[in-house]
Amino acid sequence: MILSDPEWQAVLLSLKVSSVAVLFSLPLGIAAAWVLVRCRFPGKTLLDSLIHLPLVLPPVVVGYLLLTGFGRRGFIGQYLYDWFGFTFAFSWRGAALASAVVAFPLMVRAIRLALEGVDGRLELAARTLGAGRWRVFFTITLPLTLPGIIAGTVLAFARSLGEFGATITFVSNIPGETRTLPSAMYTLIETPGAENAAARLCLIAIALALCSLWLAEWLARRGRKKLGMPC
Repeated sequence: MILSDPEWQAVLLSLKVSSVAVLFSLPLGIAAAWVLVRCRFPGKTLLDSLIHLPLVLPPVVVGYLLLTGFGRRGFIGQYLYDWFGFTFAFSWRGAALASAVVAFPLMVRAIRLALEGVDGRLELAARTLGAGRWRVFFTITLPLTLPGIIAGTVLAFARSLGEFGATITFVSNIPGETRTLPSAMYTLIETPGAENAAARLCLIAIALALCSLWLAEWLARRGRKKLGMPC
C-alpha cells in the first residue's frame, strides 16, 4: 500500500501529536488518579466530574472551550502569547492539547481502577518499617499500579489518534500542521474521486488501533509477570 506525501504527513503528524499528548498528560493522570483514590476533601465529587467531563461533552464543545481559553486572544492564551510568544491555536501543539484533554479521562479511569486494587496494607506495612511517603509510592504503589498505567496510556494514545471534533474546532485543518489522520480522512471523503485514498487511511487507522491494543495487552502481561501476578 503506497501512500502519497500528504497522507504520510497526516499519519506521522497523528503519531507525533498522540505521543506528545500522552507524554505530558501521564504524570497528571497518575496524580489525578491518586488524589481521587487516596484523598478525601470537600469538592472531590466536583473534581471527579470535571476530570470526566470531556467524556460526555460533545467534542466540538471541548474544542470551543479550548479556543476561548487557549486561543491567541483567550483568557489564558493571550498571556502565553504576549509574555512568551507562544500559542496553541492553529498549531500541532494545540492538536496535542486537544487530544490530551479528550483522552485524559480514559487514562485516569484505568489508573484509578488499578490504584483501587492495590492492597493498602502493603503501603501501611512499609510506612511502619520507616519508609517515607514518596518511597512507598515509587517502590510499592507505582509498580503495583503499572498494568493500569500501561492500559491507561495506550487507551489515551489510541483515543488521541482518533480525535477529530475538538481538534478541528480548536486548530482547524491545516495541511502539514494540524491535519491529523481523522482530519485527512474527512478532507478526502469530502473530495470527489478520493475514495481510495480515504480507504487507505482507514486501513492505517485500524492497523494503528489494533497494534496499540496488542501492545497494551503484551506490556500488561509482562508487567504482571514481573510482579508475580497471574496473567
